[in-house]
Amino acid sequence: MKFMIRGFYCMKPHEEWLYKARNDLRAAEELIKIIPPILDVTVYHAQQCGEKALKAYMSYKNKQVERVHDIRALLERLIKNEPRFVVVYEDALTITPYATLYRYPGELLQPTQTEAEKAVESAKRILHFIEELIG
Repeated sequence: MKFMIRGFYCMKPHEEWLYKARNDLRAAEELIKIIPPILDVTVYHAQQCGEKALKAYMSYKNKQVERVHDIRALLERLIKNEPRFVVVYEDALTITPYATLYRYPGELLQPTQTEAEKAVESAKRILHFIEELIG
């Protein structure tokens, strides 16, 4: 729910996390479409979307939101209390490495188009799952 302070709409903390997650998903979806696509940044934003969506749920449930980028670890923490999160576990495994894997120069500069598409779909499933839970 939004409320207004000094003429500006404010959001609850979990709504802010969802706002940021949705923007990361939008960025990933746009970056994969341009020619040539920017695949390394696409998968990074997909990872960020999933991470922020899970943190939105934690915030919604008034749980401590940890400063960690390991989506798998966040999800395992949630699964302990809410087993239904297991449905997005494979998606978490898919995008967790993208927090750092292609962020810096090294052996791997870019994911494949297929990897990037899979990352975007995984992020989308995680975000939509969280949105359905929150309502």
